[in-house]
Amino acid sequence: MELGAFSVSLAVKDIAASAAFYEKLGFARHGGDLAQNWLILKNGEAVIGLFQGMFEKNALTFNPGWNQDAQALDTYTDVRELQRELKAEGLAFATEADEDTTGPASFIVVDPDGNPVIVDQHL
Repeated sequence: MELGAFSVSLAVKDIAASAAFYEKLGFARHGGDLAQNWLILKNGEAVIGLFQGMFEKNALTFNPGWNQDAQALDTYTDVRELQRELKAEGLAFATEADEDTTGPASFIVVDPDGNPVIVDQHL
């Protein structure tokens, strides 16, 4: 099962302070909007998202259809198909993608330790 590009989404208290910290570690801004309280930072293939006031917990995030540079892939497994496969495996969902739609959609599953795993398709 290919879930797409991987990043860690961090629930931060002060996005400007967090951005400054991670930039000192060599991360560079790759996307987002500081005024909207979210940024995407990269260091090589490592991607982190900083989100102030959007998430309660840190989360693992996968983006079907994207590579690590947020560029569209020629082929990928749609988020709704991934959801069907995971349901068949018996996973419970915190949120679900609408099976009657196409294009952008997402779902969230929670691992045994309470960590959210977000699968968020933007295409």
